[in-house]
Amino acid sequence: MRTRRTPNRGQGEPSEAEVHRLKALVQTFTRSFGLLVTKETPCGYPVSASYAHCLMVLLECDEGDVGTSQTALGARLGIDKSNVARLCSRLESSGHATQTRDPADGRGRLLSLTTKGRRIAKRIEVASHDRFQRVAQALPPRKRATVLAALEALTSAVQALDDEG
Repeated sequence: MRTRRTPNRGQGEPSEAEVHRLKALVQTFTRSFGLLVTKETPCGYPVSASYAHCLMVLLECDEGDVGTSQTALGARLGIDKSNVARLCSRLESSGHATQTRDPADGRGRLLSLTTKGRRIAKRIEVASHDRFQRVAQALPPRKRATVLAALEALTSAVQALDDEG
């Protein structure tokens, strides 16, 4: 859990009510969307969200013919080295990915999806797309652009905190 204070950069100090509301809204969204469920994705696929995200990142890299190292995967997923190593071991033992030594760096590991892993990643991608389609459709059309802009701003603010750390 990160608890950092960052210097105010002239954006105006948020009120305690704004901080409380932001916290409550993010927590409610996290719970409502199903992000705390560890045995299945929010779209209902029976793997953890981190496992599903890993598969989708590897699928994206496979489709772009870009090899993926454990280090790069950890950076994309925002998880530390030990957690990415455990996740990659689970992928390999499940037959969803293979790991090989990086020829450029003998210590590094390169990952690629197996045929089975690619098939599952594509199913998860479709289920995820369908869920987001339903969420977007549930938003009033006139508010969609505002919601997307707010999510971009929130993501940028969180990433700026991480970049400072």
